[in-house]
Amino acid sequence: MTRKTPSKLLLSLSLLACFSTCTCHSSANDDKGAGIKGLFIFGSSLVDNGNNNFLQDSLAKADYLPYGIDFPLGPTGRFTNGKNVIDLLGDHLKLPSLIPAFADPSTKGSKIVHGVNYASGASGILDDTGLIAGHVISLSQQIRNFEKVTLPDLEAQLECRSRVVLPKYLFVVGTGGNDYSFNYFLGKSDSNVSLQAFTANLTASLSQQLMKLFNFGARRFVLMSVNPLGCSPTVMLNQQISRNGCVQGLNRAAHLFNTHLKSLVDVLKSEMPGSTSVYVNSYKIIRDIIRNPISKGFKDASRSCCEVASMNEGGNGILCKRGGQACAERSSHVFFDGLHPTEAVNAQIASKAYESNLKTEVYPTNIKNLVNSYVF
Repeated sequence: MTRKTPSKLLLSLSLLACFSTCTCHSSANDDKGAGIKGLFIFGSSLVDNGNNNFLQDSLAKADYLPYGIDFPLGPTGRFTNGKNVIDLLGDHLKLPSLIPAFADPSTKGSKIVHGVNYASGASGILDDTGLIAGHVISLSQQIRNFEKVTLPDLEAQLECRSRVVLPKYLFVVGTGGNDYSFNYFLGKSDSNVSLQAFTANLTASLSQQLMKLFNFGARRFVLMSVNPLGCSPTVMLNQQISRNGCVQGLNRAAHLFNTHLKSLVDVLKSEMPGSTSVYVNSYKIIRDIIRNPISKGFKDASRSCCEVASMNEGGNGILCKRGGQACAERSSHVFFDGLHPTEAVNAQIASKAYESNLKTEVYPTNIKNLVNSYVF
């Protein structure tokens, strides 16, 4: 066995180092200097774009009319009449295409280079959340799908180590509401656990999942708040409401989680060196619309736009009736079905998330600044 000369040894070490920093395919560098290459999305139905379509025994599906009535491709599994927040955020970021759903068998190869959506309607942070809706993809499984399936494919496509390329992507996480609606308040968790203890555990679990993404190479995060759970048409129809038209018990739970989530932004900055997170307060954005709908361009802030199938009709009191009617003035409604906002509301959330200067809406800054301030 021949010994390497010092010069050859240095060359070998240089080549080894270069593999992790300078062998990226041109497609990984074609947007060098640009703020963002794509999005990886994790969460529930508010950001799901069709993953549940591919789950045979899931009851949480939106792959039929009137869902998608205003979407160019028709019903795709988005839980709204048109675009969801992720689609609209992609427009603001000028991404070249819609982000594909992970569960779609065609989501592979060149289709993943601008990101993948892993979100699953009715899912939550906790693994047992959403079981009432049949098969859902929990947050932990979504992240495993990212790690085991997407990452190797992405590295192959870009000929680049994930730790080098992932900082070019935004990681959007929108989950937590179902852990209250379809878990805690249904008595699925230990009934002796206080709301404060449940929320602290929920936030700690989310933090652990974010740390996994950080360890893979993620550096920029967008954390979506939980919406005002007590203001949805389904809740207001079935429970006694307070003077201001919402169920305060549910809203208090959402507000408590959101307070923890906002605080997590500051905690993560020290626990995940080199990372930056933005908290988007969609709770406040929607609550402001509900309090003063006319001033925000809306007429109806309490009723669903579509016909919602009741339990007696074989529905769940939340989702639109399959093939049912939808209101004519969809842009003036806050809610499309019994829970999910219309595209018009999603547009306001996405716009404020991208460029609002109010720290009560985005903290500590907006997504535009997050994208433009990151230097490669």
